[in-house]
Amino acid sequence: MPHETPLISTIVGGLVLAFILGTIAHRFRMPPLVGYLFAGILVGPHTPGFVADQGLAPELAEIGVILLMFGVGLHFSLKDLLSVRGIAVPGAIVQIGLATLLGWGMGAMMGWPLGGSLVFGLALSVASTVVLLKALQERRLVETERGKIAVGWLIVEDLAMVLALVLIPAFASISGEASHADPLAVWVEHMLGLDFGIGGIIAVTLFKVALFVGVMLVIGGRFIPWTLHHIAHTGSRELFRLGVLAIALGVAFGAAKLFGVSLALGAFFAGMVLAESELSHRAAQESLPLRDAFAVLFFVSVGMLFDPAIVLTNPLPILGTVFIIVVGKSIAAFVIVRMFGKSVSTALTISASLAQIGEFSFILAELGVGLKLLPEEGRDLILAGAILSIILNPVMFYLCDRLAPKLEARLIRAPGAAVETAAVDAAKPSSSAGAPPSQPLSNEEAAYTSAGEDGELASTKLASHSVVVGCGRVGSLVVANLKSSGVPFLVIEDSESRVGELMKQGVEVIVGNAASPKVTALANLAAAKSLVVAIPNAFEAGHVIANARAVNPGLLVLARASNDAEIEHLTKMGADTVIMGEREIAFGMLSRLDQIHYHVPVETEESETPPAPANDIPPDSTIDGKPAGN
Repeated sequence: MPHETPLISTIVGGLVLAFILGTIAHRFRMPPLVGYLFAGILVGPHTPGFVADQGLAPELAEIGVILLMFGVGLHFSLKDLLSVRGIAVPGAIVQIGLATLLGWGMGAMMGWPLGGSLVFGLALSVASTVVLLKALQERRLVETERGKIAVGWLIVEDLAMVLALVLIPAFASISGEASHADPLAVWVEHMLGLDFGIGGIIAVTLFKVALFVGVMLVIGGRFIPWTLHHIAHTGSRELFRLGVLAIALGVAFGAAKLFGVSLALGAFFAGMVLAESELSHRAAQESLPLRDAFAVLFFVSVGMLFDPAIVLTNPLPILGTVFIIVVGKSIAAFVIVRMFGKSVSTALTISASLAQIGEFSFILAELGVGLKLLPEEGRDLILAGAILSIILNPVMFYLCDRLAPKLEARLIRAPGAAVETAAVDAAKPSSSAGAPPSQPLSNEEAAYTSAGEDGELASTKLASHSVVVGCGRVGSLVVANLKSSGVPFLVIEDSESRVGELMKQGVEVIVGNAASPKVTALANLAAAKSLVVAIPNAFEAGHVIANARAVNPGLLVLARASNDAEIEHLTKMGADTVIMGEREIAFGMLSRLDQIHYHVPVETEESETPPAPANDIPPDSTIDGKPAGN
């Protein structure tokens, strides 16, 4: 029996300390990941006491990244990725360019060579996969429009970094510092007797990535679902779980070795291919426990790299690095997203999501130091910037949630600006005032209910009506029911695509963030009878409910939740009824049992069943408990 067990001691030490410090962080109302990072600092080589194996910890963390990206791929279809390409591709490229220029400028000010400054800038430009996805998952935003844009943006950044990891060694070899080249490029050069140079290396890299994507979509798209279906038919849950892990890890490893793409990108495409299978939901559930455990080890491994003494020895460079990551990137992302006509809430979510750096930054830093392009001081600054930006990231989300209502109120015309301007210009002071609640509004009038004489937006003329906040999977069912039953209602929505669909149906819409009192004031809540808050974000929903209660204490307020903590929070904020999907499923089962065992008339249940929605959404989507949209 060996006495030296570095693998076991690293896992045990990392997880136990992460649990203790994560619990303490949660107790002080901080995200647990802050505790995980400090656990890594305590088991790292720069603090006294137990020191975990620095070679094993990053490899364990890489497994977490693979499983996490595989899980995201399971919920992110190719159609979703293509749907955000118009903003994710140009947005990510411009943001990478701006952040790289800021990092290059800082490196030049510190006297670093051109290559080192560019590596430093690139390392600051790319966000952490784990941090971004953890933040989106905690806020249940992964499958919303904002979440899809953020994940698509991240995929483009990963692809750009794959290219950078190939070009940096080529740059170093040209500058005479080192000789590192792509193996496939070297083999092709040897076979053809040619010298490709930078252009040839880029072509070979793009060819490998394109070949990998093609293989995954054509061959993997058939083989992976077929394999899991056959395993599922064996009836063995153990084999199914093992099959899911084998596919995630095997595809990621094979992609890295055969095609030169990152492990995370390979796992993402494996999950995205499997997403087309009906077993995708079960695969996500089976991989979740290991995904969470290894994600914790990722944060621990990052903390191990950090030397706390650098905060005292180089405070100004650290502040400059953190400023570029947290402020510079956030402002650039906000401006870019707004230029594409997206709402303030979407722009702030993207800004907060990208205001940190992580795993690719560490890889770039190590590569730059190994090639003698980047000084070791630059690597230390990147690590310090990563730790501090990850700690500050929850604060960024909190500030963005606070700023969103105020900015929405000031820039209230921003979402769907062209449509809103047309509505304000076309509507006369009395154009919508005389429209009875039962009559559908015209497309122009639907953007906002009315306009004052000075062009300022005026409130709706509806009274004794219902206000629906959010028109996603849940909200659309509520809207369909209200519409078919003739109840006067309006919708508050900030998604441009949903606003357009509602306008085509003649539904009265207020565009904006419902957490803003100035937006909800347009809905005339004082004269409303009910408020349905159908958005999945409990933080924003709480603000909406609190504002509504202040305006109309007698209002009937309904909300949705996905766990007991959210139910408690929304109830404290003033919701009359909070519905959780899992409970509704249980109630539905018990109701059916009552019909069999206690002879409860079936007609009673059928009479309470709402009519089917007009947009053919499956009825069980109201009670699936999934935060897949508003």
